[in-house]
Amino acid sequence: MRIGVGDWVIAVGVAVSLLVAGLSGQHPATDLEPLGYALLAAGGLALAARRRAPVVVLAVTGVCGLGHQAIGFDVPVVAYLFAVYATMRAGHRVVTVVGSVVMLAALPLAILVSPHDWLVGEALTRSRNVLEIAWLIAAGAAGEALRQAERRADEAERTREETARRRADEERLHIARELHDSLTHQISVIKLQAEVAVHLAHKRGEQVPDALLAIRDAGREAARELRATLEALRDDDKSPPHGLDHVPELVRRARTTGLDATLTVEGRRDAVPAAVGRTAYRIVQESLTNIARHAAAATASVRIDHRPDALVVRVDDDGRATPDAVPVPGVGLLGMRERVAALGGSLSAAPRSEGGFSVHAELPVDRTP
Repeated sequence: MRIGVGDWVIAVGVAVSLLVAGLSGQHPATDLEPLGYALLAAGGLALAARRRAPVVVLAVTGVCGLGHQAIGFDVPVVAYLFAVYATMRAGHRVVTVVGSVVMLAALPLAILVSPHDWLVGEALTRSRNVLEIAWLIAAGAAGEALRQAERRADEAERTREETARRRADEERLHIARELHDSLTHQISVIKLQAEVAVHLAHKRGEQVPDALLAIRDAGREAARELRATLEALRDDDKSPPHGLDHVPELVRRARTTGLDATLTVEGRRDAVPAAVGRTAYRIVQESLTNIARHAAAATASVRIDHRPDALVVRVDDDGRATPDAVPVPGVGLLGMRERVAALGGSLSAAPRSEGGFSVHAELPVDRTP
């Protein structure tokens, strides 16, 4: 914990107050007088570290207090009271109690050995004991009360976080059940029907249409994606499996639909965060899906550029989009924008000047160790 400006303001304020009290009070003029002022100032300034090292500050302020009392400065040990408060607030109960008992026992001795008249010192000792005990108890009680209040506040915050996390888990499980009940069966039927059709075509010696093969492969991939999504929803600690390493498979699968798709990877292939890799995969997946559905394109190029501070993903096609056409954002494009925005990146999707459509995304990557 760093020492803040507020800590220094309090410490300097206490030190100045102690010095003023020492200057205005009556004390014998001795060769040790400069040392008394130094101890007053040191006890106050030590409070700057009361939150960082409360036990050390307790010891330092105690020694300074006993020291200026022994020299003859009749100034209350205010700095020690602040230290008692800080040490008790930090949770060091035993140390605070033991230190306070030692301080109460040592203060009368410090006053008795001071240059004050012996009888005056004894009377002063008797009159101060009760007041010093009361101030020490008050300081310790204040520190303990604030510590308990902070502990209860932390527990309340943890309870709120646990409640929110539990509700989120319940919602994820509900979504998982809904997806399983509504989509799993339908996708399984599509995949099964496509596989049966391919099997029958092979059995009859007929050529299997590329569209049928694409449907079969898409059904298999959809089933895998759905399983991965359900696993991710049921277990928040599991990350969806697809990332940059699976982009070549997307491009290969796009070729089975008759699209002349190419993949180019540039730059140094350093490891990227899993979230960035998943987002890049989804951008390529959604872009190729849109090309197959809507673009009527013959070619498509996927370019992945590993830059020092970003991962750039670009997907171009030569479809029917024209520069003057206004793209209508669908659910897929909105999903891409949300994923990119969540990572603090940027995405542009618009027709190209030479015809066709282009999706360009820049995902920031933190390369620091």
